[in-house]
Amino acid sequence: MQGKGAREIIPGSGRRKAPAFPKGRQLDPEILKNVQDLLEGRSRQRDYLIENLHVLQDHYGFLGAAELHALAEDMKLPMSEVYEVASFYAHFDIVLDGETPPPPVTVRVCDSLSCELAGAQDLIAELEAKTNDGEIRVLRAPCMGRCQCAPVAEVGHRHVDEASADSIIDVAAGDDLHADIPDYIDMKNYQANGGYEILQRCLDGELSALDVIGILSSAGLRGLGGAGFPAGKKWEFVRAEPGPRLMTINGDEGEPGTFKDRHYLESDPHRMLEGALIAAWAVEAKRCYIYMRDEYPAVLRILAGEIEKLNNSNLTAHCKFELRRGAGAYICGEESAMIESIEGKRGLPRHRPPYIAQNGLFGQPTLNHNVETLHWIRDILDNGADWFTEQGKSGHPGFRSYSVSGRVREPGVKVAPAGISVRELIDTHCGGMMEGHEFKAYLPGGASGGILPARLDHLPLDFGTLEEHGCFIGSHAVVILSDQDSIRDVTLNLMRFFEDESCGQCTPCRNGTEKAVKLLKEGCNDADLLQDLSEVMEQASICGLGQAAPNPLRCLIKYFPEELA
Repeated sequence: MQGKGAREIIPGSGRRKAPAFPKGRQLDPEILKNVQDLLEGRSRQRDYLIENLHVLQDHYGFLGAAELHALAEDMKLPMSEVYEVASFYAHFDIVLDGETPPPPVTVRVCDSLSCELAGAQDLIAELEAKTNDGEIRVLRAPCMGRCQCAPVAEVGHRHVDEASADSIIDVAAGDDLHADIPDYIDMKNYQANGGYEILQRCLDGELSALDVIGILSSAGLRGLGGAGFPAGKKWEFVRAEPGPRLMTINGDEGEPGTFKDRHYLESDPHRMLEGALIAAWAVEAKRCYIYMRDEYPAVLRILAGEIEKLNNSNLTAHCKFELRRGAGAYICGEESAMIESIEGKRGLPRHRPPYIAQNGLFGQPTLNHNVETLHWIRDILDNGADWFTEQGKSGHPGFRSYSVSGRVREPGVKVAPAGISVRELIDTHCGGMMEGHEFKAYLPGGASGGILPARLDHLPLDFGTLEEHGCFIGSHAVVILSDQDSIRDVTLNLMRFFEDESCGQCTPCRNGTEKAVKLLKEGCNDADLLQDLSEVMEQASICGLGQAAPNPLRCLIKYFPEELA
């Protein structure tokens, strides 16, 4: 028998209807018991708040006010903290008392640049027209890291590549809305081909931490998440701090146009995991937290299974892994915002200094690395520093994994020498331009890396080579544009992304991105006004999002003034 204000069960998947009248702050004991049952065996530590919110979201299909109240009670947290965290992340649906829960199926359609070039706007319009029965909710979503398959949609947790309205509706009508798991090299097969032998040599004392750091430094391995900081130097900084120390892996690959990390994790995840265990051994980190974006459900399932195998082996006696799931916030790709999220908080970037190498996760010195950086460690230690440096162009050591999308015949992850030009990348690795398209411009480093004209197609694509032109390589996300694309429209798309993804903490970024979008939509052609706005955002924003957000705007003014007018 249901008591006063109890929620009626919606048939299928444990979803509940919100009561028709507000309940105030009264705690419902039945809902508290349900929440406690769902979280049985899970930690109630403060840093598990986002993990526990995911459990409720996955079960009910939304986060009701009563469930949030029950979670706050169960975790001994203020209701305000639980609500502010849940409301910060895009993948949590909060339904207050009296409000209507979302439909059973949510479809997210990517409208970031590569998907917009492939017709995302028309797809969204057609899908909305065909799904007006209240059973499917259509949402616009930022980059899902599948830019080579544009346009892309996610139905539940299942992706639809090269999507059409009909293919999306067909998937939504099916029973399985979970991620498809691709074929990948599991732990058994990885070890059968020499996997973890380098790590074992480290653990056995055949290699010292200083040996490893020296090899990586000689190889010129750099952070490949965007900053390009020398990996060996970073290890030295963390080792110099008093312990205990921790390690984090940034898998929040949210930069529009970037999908290289997903590629590696869906095909050969243990190469990254071995690199991480070597890094943790070198800096004596006792625990390693992998922060993986929620848009990668297949990767999350792969890592969960393989990490369990690793943690049960003798290979992780020195450092255990923990997998943490993001919840749809691009800002958490910034390392200090990621750490805040791992701690169960809103992903707000920290003021620096101190840097996370000094005061990072849970206040401990923290080594943070990108997935691809760790991916190369085994190969470098196995083959030597000279092998790696010889792979790049003159003055640009090593391989780079370029995520290429847009107007090329063969988009995808292209492993190529560091310092390759975009013209070589298009012609040699991507099969040339699409039929009927002429090369016009390119984004060398995703949404934040700026836009360069085709006449600068000879520049080396590497760290430090593009800054004098107002751009940077970032995470090596290269989006190719053609004579059929408006650079003004491209810039508007990118500024909308930054407006949506600003965490809102600082005024220059929060209001600056909003103002830029408004001016572009209104047809503003005042270059001086847009330049002033860009300078304020760059100089006064707290973190890299606001500082880099005006790069597309500046490039529009500098290289494509005729389109601004």
